[in-house]
Amino acid sequence: MKILIIRFSSIGDIVLTTSVVRCVKEQVKNAEIHFLTKEIFFPVLEANPYINKIHLLHESEREMIRELKNEKFDLIIDLHHNIRSLRVKVALGVESRTFNKINFDKWMMVNFKINGMPSIHIVDRYFETVKSLGVKNDGKGSDYFISITDVVEMHSLPLMVSQGYVAFVIGAKHFTKRLPVKKITEICKLINKPIILLGGKEDQKAGEEIAANSEYHAWSACGLYNINQSASLIRQAISVITHDTGLMHIAAAFNKKILSIWGNTIPEFGMYPYLPSGNNGSEIMEVSGLNCRPCSKLGFEKCPQKHFNCMNLISNKKIADWANEN
Repeated sequence: MKILIIRFSSIGDIVLTTSVVRCVKEQVKNAEIHFLTKEIFFPVLEANPYINKIHLLHESEREMIRELKNEKFDLIIDLHHNIRSLRVKVALGVESRTFNKINFDKWMMVNFKINGMPSIHIVDRYFETVKSLGVKNDGKGSDYFISITDVVEMHSLPLMVSQGYVAFVIGAKHFTKRLPVKKITEICKLINKPIILLGGKEDQKAGEEIAANSEYHAWSACGLYNINQSASLIRQAISVITHDTGLMHIAAAFNKKILSIWGNTIPEFGMYPYLPSGNNGSEIMEVSGLNCRPCSKLGFEKCPQKHFNCMNLISNKKIADWANEN
């Protein structure tokens, strides 16, 4: 059975599909798994042994459709559910299963604070799309595979962090998902272990500022490594402090101890760290009871209320205490 799984973006969402990929591959007899995503996210899946072939979203949609038609799929599992994935399904004209994004429930939560969302993780909702195939969640969590060429050796790191460190993911796509730089700096000062700051090139300036002002036990790796190398640093960390972002889900795939920090978004959206069954190594840090939260299911480039209490009121000491104890 040749199956196409669709998830175009982004890093965290793609990582969260990997348990479905694994279970379909292992539980559907002779399953051949193909995956369609954006070219920029190819590295996230390239070493996954459960995927037979990765297809990339081209600038020319016509060329992509032609390539997919030639594969003659038996089934499409649409875990993205947008206009583009609909066009793919219509063009291929084969049987499909589509993930329910419950956008109306999210809209009601954001705009009226009425919580009608299911109290289960998005991964368990992904599994609803493959239930008719007899596929069941094996409880092993998500997967993340790194090729040997992207492994960052501990001895290659600065001496201050080469004997062990806490990974602090300072980046996130939207401002309202990130702790202020000054606050992160104060937290780092309170942590009694070496720290590696992780983020993309867009976080490089912030990382350097935090490292320079955190009393010399934080080192910034922001912008220095690709996504798989950053994942390697996550895998080798003692524990992980992270915003609601892709590296949070990668940390969960490696079964790390995780403190996730939540600003304008909320864990109730079903995107909190997804750990293997029976693992309670994840803790949530958030300011509960704010009548303005959540203000978006994604995020903003500034606080709509101008006070940014969802992040400013989070306790620096509680975050540091967690890192010192883990």
